Amino acid sequence: NFFHQLNVFRMSLPTSISNTKNNHTLWMRRLQTSLYHCIPILSWMPRYNWDKFICDLIAGVTVGLTVIPQGLAYATLAGLEPQYGLYSAFVGCFVYVVFGSCKDITIGPTALMALMTYQQIIGRNVDFAILLCFLTGCAQLLMAVLHLGVLVDFISIPVTVGFTSATSVIIACSQLKGLLGLKFQANGFLDTVNKVWNHIPETRPWDATLGFTCIVVLLLLRKIKDIKLGPKAGKPNQRQRTIMKTLWLISTARNVLVVVVCSFIAYYLHPENEDPPFFILTGTVRSGLPPFGLPPFSTILGNQTYSFADMCSELGSSIILVPIIGVLGNVAIAKAFSTGDSIDATQELLTLGICNLLGSFASSFPVTGSFSRSAVNHASGVMTPFGGFYTGVVILLALGLLTPYFYFIPKASLAAVIICAVIFMIEYEVVKPMWRSSRKDLIPTFVTFLTCLVIAVEYGILIGVGINLLFLLYPSARPTVHVEKSTTHSGVEYLQVTPSNSLYFPAVDFIRTSVGKAAVKQGSSQLPVIVDCRFILGADFTAAKGIAALIEDFNKRKQPIYFYNPHPSVVSVFKGASLEEFVHFRTQDELEFILQSFSNNRQPAKGTDPEERSLLVEMKEFSPIESPFTGAADDLNRCKPRSTLKDGSAPLLEKSGPSPDIMKV
Repeated sequence: NFFHQLNVFRMSLPTSISNTKNNHTLWMRRLQTSLYHCIPILSWMPRYNWDKFICDLIAGVTVGLTVIPQGLAYATLAGLEPQYGLYSAFVGCFVYVVFGSCKDITIGPTALMALMTYQQIIGRNVDFAILLCFLTGCAQLLMAVLHLGVLVDFISIPVTVGFTSATSVIIACSQLKGLLGLKFQANGFLDTVNKVWNHIPETRPWDATLGFTCIVVLLLLRKIKDIKLGPKAGKPNQRQRTIMKTLWLISTARNVLVVVVCSFIAYYLHPENEDPPFFILTGTVRSGLPPFGLPPFSTILGNQTYSFADMCSELGSSIILVPIIGVLGNVAIAKAFSTGDSIDATQELLTLGICNLLGSFASSFPVTGSFSRSAVNHASGVMTPFGGFYTGVVILLALGLLTPYFYFIPKASLAAVIICAVIFMIEYEVVKPMWRSSRKDLIPTFVTFLTCLVIAVEYGILIGVGINLLFLLYPSARPTVHVEKSTTHSGVEYLQVTPSNSLYFPAVDFIRTSVGKAAVKQGSSQLPVIVDCRFILGADFTAAKGIAALIEDFNKRKQPIYFYNPHPSVVSVFKGASLEEFVHFRTQDELEFILQSFSNNRQPAKGTDPEERSLLVEMKEFSPIESPFTGAADDLNRCKPRSTLKDGSAPLLEKSGPSPDIMKV
């Protein structure tokens, strides 16, 4: 016996080893797939070649020259010193190379994130901005782990249009101070408009002249890339292609060109010790890399010490809103440049979370994808996310070598750069098609827009999303109920009630009231009521209790109510709620039989005949094929052959006589 068992074990050993190897191989494949999904660089880096290197290098350097003046300007917009814009620009570039899923996206400071940061740190120090960046990264990582990228889907296009348009107006208005050379502190859009109006007499002529000139030049340079040379029908020659490429490069680098030229003008028009100077300048910008370290979990402001809890309390709802808005912008850009490929919002959440989390260790404020720089990246011919590496290198070189020269950058030129970047984010062109297609969508658009301007940006988007949710929930709470009086082939009159939506708790009372009123008014409290459940694809416990109350109402006045063709999931919910009086049918033959029984003063649902009552109970459980009434109905020739609907269900009995009156309740 022992040797027999030993032999069996020896024979089974190769099979066990083979199964173990197969399981190990399957596990390794799954691990490899997961790694390739979470770390996309593993999939495209082995195919990286010289051609891709050249394209990525050109695009990366071009974007780097674009982000330097924008970073300085957005840091000023956020109420921080200019170097913090560059601190915020390079970490995301390197992180997105490894974890990014879209080759065109560039991560860094944006006007929207700068505005939201400014609204949270008014009257506070930079520690609050850095901590907000850290908390934003943590929140985005948590959302990625919990697969909450779906939350972005609840922010509709009308809300997004109102939000981005309002923030663009707020940002442009906030830059009027720098454009005109004014000095004041303002809180909010209305306060800014009021103070600009009151301080107009204090406008500095040189700053205003330089600022408006920069705006005109930037807008002109933006258009020269659209100049086409050569014949309309044919292709341009080599010389014409070279000229168009040069014009495109000048247009793309317009921000750098304007800032550099203005800096030279300010340098030559700025005698030493002149007070006041010709222009208000950026001033000293700290050179070198940022101080790397943990984000501040406590800070001292004035004579008060803020703990981590105090700082979180001061930041308030921005801890939730900034992460969501950040990923919303990132996913929107990814979709715009995806060329039809699906975008994984969870992966973008993960990547953006890592960018903000690591960025907070380099004194960054919250960042997200930049649409303008992503467009430049795409137009520059970037081939892989590795273009962000070269952008990051350009920013680090600027921090190490060029910061002394940032001193002479006029603030009016930076204000012009920001204004020219955001005015094209005002999406007024979507109002007309929205009016033609769905006018109600204009309500969340304008409510979001006005709330952002009058109250605050974070409240605007919350109220806009709330209105959208109301639009989504209202049809569920107030479904359309069609009521019509009909007659069977055997001459039995009945009332057909058809709800248009699934049955969940917001609609229970409405359905109960609507069906009850129809039964009393049109059915004279006598006609049997057939509830067509074809469109009721779901229900909950509250709905089951509501239907039980409805059936009880009908039983009190001895008026029968039956349910035709309910979905199996609905039947399961009602059975689980112990709804014993729920009489339902799946075929027309069963309906014909029960209505004929009612016409003959035999009411199976409440009848006294034990045999008949037990037969009806059995009928509730049968499928259409198993129904015991099918043969009887056919023998009596009560029903004609009928077609099947597209959803697989049978239609109600065909009507006879004049067309029924239809009432929408």
